[in-house]
Amino acid sequence: MQSIEIQSFLAALPMPALVVDGGGRVVAANGLVDVLFGPDIVGRPVAQSLRQPSFLAAFGQVTQSRLPQVADLTVTSPGGLDTAYQATLSWLDARAGAAILVTLSDQSEQIATHEIRREFVANVSHELRTPLTAIIGFIETLAGPAQADAAARTRFLDVMRNEADRMARLIDDLLSLSRVEDNERRRPRDHVDLSAEVRGACAILSGAASRANVTLTISTPPEPVLILGDAEQIRQLALNLIENAIKYGGGRVDITVHSDTGPDPQAILSVRDHGDGIAAHHIPRLTERFYRVDAHRSRAIGGTGLGLAIVKHITNRHRGRLRIDSQLGQGTTICVTIPSV
Repeated sequence: MQSIEIQSFLAALPMPALVVDGGGRVVAANGLVDVLFGPDIVGRPVAQSLRQPSFLAAFGQVTQSRLPQVADLTVTSPGGLDTAYQATLSWLDARAGAAILVTLSDQSEQIATHEIRREFVANVSHELRTPLTAIIGFIETLAGPAQADAAARTRFLDVMRNEADRMARLIDDLLSLSRVEDNERRRPRDHVDLSAEVRGACAILSGAASRANVTLTISTPPEPVLILGDAEQIRQLALNLIENAIKYGGGRVDITVHSDTGPDPQAILSVRDHGDGIAAHHIPRLTERFYRVDAHRSRAIGGTGLGLAIVKHITNRHRGRLRIDSQLGQGTTICVTIPSV
């Protein structure tokens, strides 16, 4: 293989790639390798740039066996950024002599996905274990010293019921999140009246609002506000937003639906509470699973930490936008904008 052919071949690859001769010297590299190691890597021994034991062991094996090998390694760019790569080493029988092709596959996304999954499992385990531990403890108490104490039995059973309800809400939200994520790439095709779904959600939550001494004020246009949507998910989105606002509402929650009939028609749902508000540094993380501004307060009022994550995924499925505005002492406004029909 001529030098110009090698260079053209490497340039066409969508990942960092280099060719090393039988003596371990880099004979060609593409521009992505130059970004990682600098432009002077060609002509140097590959061990100077990729000196990690796993890579060197794989290099020795492919030289002896001529069979492909892989190695995990960490590459530090000239800017000081560490990135995890998987190196694949393949034997080449080129006209100019034997050589080894080394391609580097960035593993950052896979590692991040694994970390998200690990944290998710850990969070779910913790959220379920806490009420379950309480229930088990009260069962043991009821079977022992409180067995003959009617007042204690009543009190403990109430606590156990609350903890069981908390577990049930968490499981329901986990199932909802799973369903939403499964369907996120399937764009809904049904005509849905956003105003009707929001009014339905308000009717469902009117009792909860009354118990919390929160007044719901609803403003919707007289005509339907139509979107291409999944009616069940839009109702769930409205329920999650309004229920959250009731929990932190400060006595009143304002719910508005209106249309923007410009060149790009939009349907807009706005839910505003008049509670304590949220500090600015929390806002970018509010849609993360299990992220809570005040974990103790959230659990005390029945929050699972998944409501806004579900809202985010439903909004994404409907090709919409989610915006959260809040200031301490001035409440919070969450606005969902979805393309209208």
